[in-house]
Amino acid sequence: MPKLHPKSPPPREEIPADVRQLADLIRSLPESHQEPMLPVLDRVLESTKRRRRILTLVQEALGQLRLDMKYLMFDLEATRRERDEYQAKLESDD
Repeated sequence: MPKLHPKSPPPREEIPADVRQLADLIRSLPESHQEPMLPVLDRVLESTKRRRRILTLVQEALGQLRLDMKYLMFDLEATRRERDEYQAKLESDD
């Protein structure tokens, strides 16, 4: 008799609904039909989780980049104001 699959499914919020549905359908099959599909299912679930983690990292990096850009734009505007003030001061001294 084949062993039941030892891995527990990943947290449901990390897996899209259609992949969850497929996993549930495969797990509802008789063990003899499940056995050849479970390694493939595991790879699909792992790659899905990995893609989700990568997407989260990219979104966080983009958020940080946006914040950094705001700081840079603020700094650029302040530098331009200072330059204009010094230019005006130099021109008024002439």
